[in-house]
Amino acid sequence: MIKNLTLRGLPALALCALPILVAPAAHSAPAATPAPAAGPAGLRAPVPLFEAIDRLPVAAEHREGYSRTLYKHWNKGLISSDGCDTRREVILAEAVEAPQVAAGCKLTGGSWRSPYDNLVVTDAGRLDVDHFVPLAEVYDSEQSPWSAARREAYANDQNSPDTLIAVSAASNRSKADKDPAEWLPSDGSYHCSYAAQWVGTKLRWDLAADEAEVQALLGLAEDCPATTVVYEPAP
Repeated sequence: MIKNLTLRGLPALALCALPILVAPAAHSAPAATPAPAAGPAGLRAPVPLFEAIDRLPVAAEHREGYSRTLYKHWNKGLISSDGCDTRREVILAEAVEAPQVAAGCKLTGGSWRSPYDNLVVTDAGRLDVDHFVPLAEVYDSEQSPWSAARREAYANDQNSPDTLIAVSAASNRSKADKDPAEWLPSDGSYHCSYAAQWVGTKLRWDLAADEAEVQALLGLAEDCPATTVVYEPAP
């Protein structure tokens, strides 16, 4: 059996690991976005959510010319010899109960908790690996056009536990390419975490936010006084 990938599990903050199946925490419970593994710049100190939102560059979105094919995914992942692409590596890393792994990285059994809707999923085929900030939103938010290599790096980023997340296919289809001004998870207890991870991912990748998005995030922050964001800029 392929072991869970360690890079996604290095941060010690609470949001890094999927919780054991328990009742969701109260909406006002403290939440924190976990830090990715230490890189050359080192780990950043936790930043209050309001302050992290203030760090976001504010700019209008630009969708003209977007195509998902601009962001090559899925690549061979962190372990090119394991027969699993990035998508399956993320699914393996986020399993609550590890699945069996057969030739060609075929997964059977196992279980996952989809944080968007607090749904327990026991069939890997019913999971999507979501880009936390959707690819179309990334394109909208690039402050200058990215290179093909940087777009592929974002689309397959496993060096942060926030960029990619395994969720139920239904919740991911509901989200589509919407930002927090247009969509929030159906599980309200996850809203503080969702806001922190969204902001942390945008800061990690130096992505802008539009005015409506910023106002929605500030509204969420009002209900999340203890929430902090930890991020490390992507190379």
